[in-house]
Amino acid sequence: MEKDYDYLFKYLLIGDSGVGKSCLLMRFADDVFPETYISTNGIDVRNRTVDLDNNMVWLQMWDTAGQERFNTITSSAYRGSHGIFLVYDVTNMESFQNIEKTWIDEVEKYGGSDATVILVGNKSDIMNERTVTYEMGKEYADRLGIPFMETSAKQSTNVERIFLTMAYELKTKFVNSRLDPTVGPTVRLRNSSQVNGPCAC
Repeated sequence: MEKDYDYLFKYLLIGDSGVGKSCLLMRFADDVFPETYISTNGIDVRNRTVDLDNNMVWLQMWDTAGQERFNTITSSAYRGSHGIFLVYDVTNMESFQNIEKTWIDEVEKYGGSDATVILVGNKSDIMNERTVTYEMGKEYADRLGIPFMETSAKQSTNVERIFLTMAYELKTKFVNSRLDPTVGPTVRLRNSSQVNGPCAC
């Protein structure tokens, strides 16, 4: 049977438990926002097909559990991922600091060398509880050399944008033949001179 898409991209959403990975995915895939929090157990996969410049792109999106007890499951999920979203909660400084302490190491260890990575600060609608400023997220992403966006799954702010931005970047890489899965298993995000994590001040 002939496939009904031109490109297939696998996305992986990683970050601490409770930062809103599932909500971002549900908002993009189904345009819904759950009012009650349900922790993801292991892996949840959702799909959506989008039209990019008259090319049909099938997005296969993997939502990982943030709990360490699911580390073995999430490690295997990195295989074959084209795009990785590093997600933190702008009202939770620890989730931001853990991007450096935990999740960057995970990406470098398990991610493919050609994977595109975007830093995402979620829950931007909760202004009165914010502890991580936009400037902190942007400065850190600039040091990593990756794009950065703040989102609100609840208000649907920038949700469509982050997933489509990733798709356009990946499509461009494929068109320009810059994706080579045989290069190696490592994603290098940090400059050799970078030793410090996100600033907590």
